[in-house]
Amino acid sequence: PAAAIVSSDLPRALRTAQAIAAATGLPIATTPLLHERNFGALRGRPYDTLAFDPLTMRDAPPDGEGGDEFEQRVALAFAHIVRLRGELPGDLIVVSHGLVIGRMLAHHVRLPEGSQAPGHMGNTSLSIVEAAPPHLATLVNCTRHLADAIGDDKRALSGG
Repeated sequence: PAAAIVSSDLPRALRTAQAIAAATGLPIATTPLLHERNFGALRGRPYDTLAFDPLTMRDAPPDGEGGDEFEQRVALAFAHIVRLRGELPGDLIVVSHGLVIGRMLAHHVRLPEGSQAPGHMGNTSLSIVEAAPPHLATLVNCTRHLADAIGDDKRALSGG
């Protein structure tokens, strides 16, 4: 059974964490370490208006976060999650954003044999990672719980 929730405090993730808390009665702790990558001046702009793929850019956009800075923050976030989980008597539910989760899966979690981190994380997708090293993922990017009518925009670039 889960013992707590840790979430980004950005609105989209926090609303999801609050819905989980309402259903489970679990407490929520928030941390900016779980924020989505800051795309600065690009936030909210459709991909079609850009001449490049912002998700793969290493440089920081104006008023935004560079790739190296983002990856360092994700490493700190993963260490924070591991530490929090170690202090709990049960599982920890983590609510964050697609790029953060994707980087954790790609760089900090052992994936099942023959699989690789997804290029896109579905909105409200579920991934399950074992608490003990080597932090094996037993479920990755699962969206089976979503109704067919709810779409996932693979081109979404949001800051919240």
